[in-house]
Amino acid sequence: MNIRFDNSYARLPERFFAKQNPAPVPAPTLIRCNQALAAKLSIDTEWLQSDAGLAMLAGNRMPDGAEPIAQAYAGHQFGGFSRQLGDGRALLLGEILDADGVRHDVQLKGSGRTPFSRGGDGKSALGPVIREYLVSEAMAALGVPTTRALAAVATGERVRRQEGSVLGGVFTRVAASHIRVGTFQYFLARKDTEGVRVLADHVIARHYPAVAGEFEPYVSLLEAVVLSQADLIAQWMSLGFIHGVMNTDNTAISGETIDYGPCAFMDAFHPKCVFSSIDTGGRYAWGNQSDIGLWNLTRFAETLLPLLSDAQDDAIKKAEQVLSKYSERFGSQYISRFRAKLALPATAPADIIHECLELLSAQAIDFTVFFRSLTSVAGGADEELVRDLFREKPTFNAWFEKWSNAVDTPTQLSVMRAVNPVRIPRNHRVEQVIKSAYAGEYAPFHRFIDALGSPYIEDVQYAEYETPPRPDEIVRETFCGT
Repeated sequence: MNIRFDNSYARLPERFFAKQNPAPVPAPTLIRCNQALAAKLSIDTEWLQSDAGLAMLAGNRMPDGAEPIAQAYAGHQFGGFSRQLGDGRALLLGEILDADGVRHDVQLKGSGRTPFSRGGDGKSALGPVIREYLVSEAMAALGVPTTRALAAVATGERVRRQEGSVLGGVFTRVAASHIRVGTFQYFLARKDTEGVRVLADHVIARHYPAVAGEFEPYVSLLEAVVLSQADLIAQWMSLGFIHGVMNTDNTAISGETIDYGPCAFMDAFHPKCVFSSIDTGGRYAWGNQSDIGLWNLTRFAETLLPLLSDAQDDAIKKAEQVLSKYSERFGSQYISRFRAKLALPATAPADIIHECLELLSAQAIDFTVFFRSLTSVAGGADEELVRDLFREKPTFNAWFEKWSNAVDTPTQLSVMRAVNPVRIPRNHRVEQVIKSAYAGEYAPFHRFIDALGSPYIEDVQYAEYETPPRPDEIVRETFCGT
């Protein structure tokens, strides 16, 4: 099989990465191949599911044109800076040009130790592979910019983790790139201004070519990244998504969602909702994500200061001017998305949105069920469908009357149906699928993936995925799986 590799990152200076071959695994088994994505990448799906394709997906044999490397990066993790992180359990096999000439990274996660492993084994347990496949593909179906899942492989070996000895896996991830805020921080920490410049030029050429001809291209680059992150985080929050580990090394310059470790979708709504077992202080709670986004972008701006101006004061001023656009952009995107969820015209007061979220929080209402039930009511269903969700009826009735008087149902109903999903990868369902996978049963995984592929369309055959967890099914903590 001839894969169209064109590895631009591997052509950058050697200090940007470390060359490394994957560690072979003893008995790989293909769990699932994303045939639609493979076809988009012009990879023959029959070959990808053959022994030769499986050998690549497991890391046992590299195809012609692949140049496996571990990328170097630094990052702030929960506010504390580490000057060297890097791909400790992942390898970039190379970049593929799809049928439209668009460039994509192909990366193996769980492929063994690298020079950046920091004492780890470089492997992945099967659970995190299943989780990332499920959630990243769900996010893609929801319309969120995201990395994608190309394949999940069971390795036939066991790895030791917090829960004991568990089955290992390898995940094949496709991304616009794996360049992070932390990649820029890596060179800043070493006072390598030329490295920052080379990386910035690479990012402009790859992701933001329109700014190349600007009078101040690095200022324009900063603005492009700022706006893309503002848009992304507003979309996360409109879906009740909590990334869980918004470190600067998990902030992609491309504007995609990257690294699905302790992520989760809320069941009962609360702005301080946290699932990550390591986020004990709630730094990355649902309601904090917008502020953390700006904090991360400020760290990115710091790396670009030497490129913005030779005079530091002038560079800081330019950076601050760009960063000041974040809050306005996030706010407008956030309100716009919630207006669509509630079928509110532009003239309706935003207070209806804020009061709605306060109501959901006060009565612990399921976020996804509420918005989809309201969509049904807007489409003609009995009002009791949504009213019955609430314990304190008078408070809801007051808000509902205000909403009913403001709603623009005839023109906005189709929009409501397009932005309020029926199905999300609920935490308890994800955990059930992972448990089954560890037992060697993959049918629940395949069925769940199929159900998540059309999240906005009601389908009776997938009705069981629409309901919130029972009290005994509630998942209160998620884990990164490192």
